[in-house]
Amino acid sequence: MRRDLLSHIRGLLIDLDGVLYIGDRAIEGAAESVRRLKTQGIPLRFTTNTTTRSQRELRDKLISHSIPVEQEEIFGVLQAAVAYLKQRGRPDCRFLLTDGPLSEFDEFPRNDLHPEYIIVGDIGKRWDYNLMNEVFALLSAGADLLALHKGKFWQTEEGLRVDIGAFVAGLEYVTGKTATVLGKPSKDFFHLALADLGLPAEQVAMIGDDVESDVGGALKVGMTGILVRTGKFREDLVSRSGITPDLTIDSIADLPSLLGGIGGS
Repeated sequence: MRRDLLSHIRGLLIDLDGVLYIGDRAIEGAAESVRRLKTQGIPLRFTTNTTTRSQRELRDKLISHSIPVEQEEIFGVLQAAVAYLKQRGRPDCRFLLTDGPLSEFDEFPRNDLHPEYIIVGDIGKRWDYNLMNEVFALLSAGADLLALHKGKFWQTEEGLRVDIGAFVAGLEYVTGKTATVLGKPSKDFFHLALADLGLPAEQVAMIGDDVESDVGGALKVGMTGILVRTGKFREDLVSRSGITPDLTIDSIADLPSLLGGIGGS
């Protein structure tokens, strides 16, 4: 039955953190699974809401875990944000990003005092009361809020940790503005990733550990949603979400055998 469910799949979007690795630890079987999927001729894109590493840095991390990947196979929220800002004529921006990801935006003018857009990513302990007030003032003066994602929490080697969605929601609350969210589960993100892959939604499956951002977002655009029981997966969170994955598997290691023989057909 599982193979029948996936018989129409011709390509995959695969989440990174929680699916291929957790922190600096690779998920058991992840590297071999990716190698097998590539041998089967299945087109892949590695999708992520990560805003702490550039595309090159993400590739280097995957390679360090012996996961075979080409840089152009990584389609993250940073690439989606660049495309979004280009469509708006390269506006003046203030970036709340760390140095590596910030390099992806070198073509855009930076204006910390009078920005048209404030782009919010992961900046860790730089978040404090003073920064929130500073951003609040800029948004109140007319700047627009562009959130690279609105994740609630993420999995670390020490357990679950609060993600930037808490700060984005707080800024929305105090300003009355609604942030434009570019990362998963945004439909725009999935449409851009599918275009990059070159396949229609009905022929692509999303593999992720987040039932809302990964699976829920994929289902909304007509993709197949596969949930893995690694990373941030929690049975009670899945139950409360109201989202029913098309398939739930123990880990990425189980995937190649389910897709065997369909690549390139």
